[in-house]
Amino acid sequence: MKQIRKPPLARPARAIGTGRKESASLLPSALILIMFMVMTVPSGFDYRRQASNPLDGDAFSLTIWMVLLLGGTYLVIKNQRQVQGLLAAANRPFLYFVVLASLSLLWSIEPAITLRRILRLYIIIAVCVAFASAGWQPRRFENVLRWVLSSLLAASALFCYWNPELAIHHEQFVELVNAWHGITTGKNVLGSLAGCAFILWLHGLLTGETGRIAAIANMALAGLCLIMCRSSTSLMSTAFAAFFVILLLRPPGSMRRLMPYMVGFFAVAVLIYALAVLNIVPGLSVILTPISTITGKDLTFSGRTNIWYLLKLHIRQHPLLGTGYEAYWIGPLPSSPSYDMMTQLYFYPTEGHNGYLDVVNDLGYVGGACLLAYFVVYLRQGLALMRLEKARGALYLALIFRAFLADMSESHWFYVTSIDFVIFTLATFSLARELLFQRQGSPRAAPSQSARGWRSNLAGNRPRFRRTTAMRLPGA
Repeated sequence: MKQIRKPPLARPARAIGTGRKESASLLPSALILIMFMVMTVPSGFDYRRQASNPLDGDAFSLTIWMVLLLGGTYLVIKNQRQVQGLLAAANRPFLYFVVLASLSLLWSIEPAITLRRILRLYIIIAVCVAFASAGWQPRRFENVLRWVLSSLLAASALFCYWNPELAIHHEQFVELVNAWHGITTGKNVLGSLAGCAFILWLHGLLTGETGRIAAIANMALAGLCLIMCRSSTSLMSTAFAAFFVILLLRPPGSMRRLMPYMVGFFAVAVLIYALAVLNIVPGLSVILTPISTITGKDLTFSGRTNIWYLLKLHIRQHPLLGTGYEAYWIGPLPSSPSYDMMTQLYFYPTEGHNGYLDVVNDLGYVGGACLLAYFVVYLRQGLALMRLEKARGALYLALIFRAFLADMSESHWFYVTSIDFVIFTLATFSLARELLFQRQGSPRAAPSQSARGWRSNLAGNRPRFRRTTAMRLPGA
């Protein structure tokens, strides 16, 4: 009698970023910590040093950036299959923006500075892609970021107590008098770190991911730094994002099904606020009156409207493609178009204090379109993640809404000298990775026909089983 041979059991393929030893995640996390340090702490820990030319750099900081480049490149090459799957699922307009910034070297008014910024852009992306692809575990983004940010805030608070002469602003400007900057380069940097940390720990408290005592203690630390740095922009945007994340995670019973519409409502509200701030629609600035009363800022946003006026004049000269990636703000040099700030305003602001205008100024309306498309895709991915894992999606959406408001009076979008850009590059690729992870294991995410093919194999690596009669549906 011929023996019937049973088909071999299929071994499930390992999902990207899983099945590795826990130690595999230490290197990308260490690179993130190093990058946050080099982006926020003055070069050589010299707090008396004035701002230098963008082309300057000491040997120590150059060495740190080389370490980040080599470490990120090593992890990307080692996990190239996982990286391919991650890039296939990543925010496409973000990648288009990187391509546009690279091409702007051809028409940049300061090619040497644009090249240097592009190289830093590549390093930041390499480290963030490595973090999101190598040795991934659930909730890794928020777990690592919470302790990195809290460590920087704790060091800043201790530094303010230990050496207030170096850790606290003593300039004569009203906005800077006795404002904390801690171990960072300025009060706005400390405000950004504190705002993101507050949202992350509030999210951990509401979801139960962190201990209650640890969450409350770290929220108190972040709140202290927010108040003492006197950054009204960070304070307002953090309060808005905190309300948003509470509303998403603790909504009234009758509003649970309206969450996607509420996200859209918040997006429209931020858009109207942006139009009012930039005075694009005449008469709309009246809605800013209660906001200025709460934050203490006048309707000129501490003189920022004058900066925006000069920026708009410069944008009109090169509306389509701009003047090159980060080639405008190179310092108060007579050879730069930004020297108009000195002749017209009698001071040099170092940035446009509006992330949206700075993007259009550098890369024209094409760059602005890429930025808008990036927002749309990010919101869609955040809502998709909310359907699979509500807590994860709420966190990523709260962070982007905080940035929406912060960039009305600060420049962070695709600004490689800003720590907020690092946070959102990390969030962009971590969001794509989290979506892949949830779609692999979620019973609500049924595979579709369009998801098949090489992208599906790279992104999901779902186990394949042989078809047997036991697997057929009744009546098939």
